[in-house]
Amino acid sequence: MSSKEINVTGLEEINVTRPLEDKPDSTNKQKTELNQDQNQIAEAQQYKGLNVILSKNIKVLISKNDDPKIVNQFLNIIELAVYKRRIEDISFNIHVYDNNSDLIEYVKNNLDPGSVFFGPISTENTTELNKFCKDGVLFFSFSSNRSLANDCVFLINFFPHNEIKTIFDYLPDDSNVAVIYPENAYGYKINETVDVVSQNSNSVIVNRASYKENLQDIRNAIKELGKYELRKFELNRQKKLLALKKDEKSKQRLKRLERFTTTNNYDFTHVLIADYGVRLLQVAPLLAYYDIDPNIVKFIGTGAWDDVIFFNEPSLQNAIFPGVEYSKREHLINEYATFYGEDLMRISTLPYDLVGLLAFLINNEYKLKDFYKLVDNKSIIFDGVDGNFYFNGNLIERELGILKIHKGKALQIN
Repeated sequence: MSSKEINVTGLEEINVTRPLEDKPDSTNKQKTELNQDQNQIAEAQQYKGLNVILSKNIKVLISKNDDPKIVNQFLNIIELAVYKRRIEDISFNIHVYDNNSDLIEYVKNNLDPGSVFFGPISTENTTELNKFCKDGVLFFSFSSNRSLANDCVFLINFFPHNEIKTIFDYLPDDSNVAVIYPENAYGYKINETVDVVSQNSNSVIVNRASYKENLQDIRNAIKELGKYELRKFELNRQKKLLALKKDEKSKQRLKRLERFTTTNNYDFTHVLIADYGVRLLQVAPLLAYYDIDPNIVKFIGTGAWDDVIFFNEPSLQNAIFPGVEYSKREHLINEYATFYGEDLMRISTLPYDLVGLLAFLINNEYKLKDFYKLVDNKSIIFDGVDGNFYFNGNLIERELGILKIHKGKALQIN
C-alpha cells in the first residue's frame, strides 16, 4: 500500500462531520472579562495543532515488556515498508520505555502539535493517552480494547466484531447457530461479540457450550452442544420400534439406521467454533466424532482460522470463516522471509499498512484537521495488504470476504 497505491476517492467532497471537541461557551454574559480572556486562551490551546501539517518525525513506542518476537517483527516490517515504498523524507524514531509512567513522561516531553506516535502495542500502555489529545497529536495504538478508541487515539488491530459481523451478514436468513468456545480471554470475547452482533441479525443463537482451555472437558461440552445423548436415545427408540415390524420397508429402514450412532435432528444449521491453534485441530474432529456432521451442519470460524495449518484437516473441509485471500499478502510474506529469514506473523501486516497510511498523509501534507475530515468520510477506503480498510469511530475496520476451506486452500466465495 504505497502512497501511490492507496485508494482514496472523493477527497474534494470531504465535509467536517466530527470536530475534535466542542468549543467552550463564550457567550455567557455573566463571565468576567478575565474569564473571557482565559477561555480564549483555553480555546486556542484546545485547538492548537489543527492547522499544523503532520510531522515527518514519527515516534515509535516500544515497551520493554512487549513480546520480543512481536517487537522484532514490527521494527523489521517498518524497515521493509520504508524500503519498499522508497520513503526518504520521513523518519521513524524508536523510543523504548520501562513502564507506563516512563511512557507518559516521554509523551509529555514530545507534544509538539502535529506529532504522530506509532504505538503503543499493548492495551495497558494505551489507557491514558487520550488526555494528550488537546495538544494536537495522534496515537496509532495496536491495543485490542475497543473502548480506548476515541479523540486522537486510533486503534489498529484485527477486531472480532468486524469478523463476526461479516459472518452473520453472510449467513442465510433464519439460520440457527450454536457456539462452542474455550474458557479463556479469546473465547469469552467471541461469545460476547456474538451476543451483540446476533441481536441485529436474521440468525438465531440456539445453543452454546464452553470448555476448559486444557480441553479436559471438551467431550462433555460437545455432547451438551449437540444433545448427543438425547439424539442417541431417539435413534435407539426408532430402532426398537422398527425391529418389532416385519414389513420389508421397516426392515430396510432399520438396516440404514444401524449405520448411525445418533439421529441427525440438530437444533442448529451452523456451529461457530471460537478457537484456533492446536485446540482447533482437536475440537473440530471431536465434533464430527460425536455426530455433529460437517456435511450437514456448516462449521464456521473467525479470522484466527486464516492459517494454512488448518486447511488440510478433514473435519474442516468446506468450513467458512471471514478473511482475505492469501494471495493478497503473499508477496509481502515472501519478501519478508527473503529479507529476514523468518515467517511473517499475521499481525505484522498491521504496521505495514499503517506505514503506508502515514506516508500518504505526510507526503500529501495533511494537517491534523484534514486527517480528522478524512477518517470521518466513510466513502474513503484504503487498499491494504490484508484487505481494504477504513476507520469507524477511531477503529480500523476491513472489508472482509468469506473464505471456504477446500483441499489445503482457503478460497473466497463471497
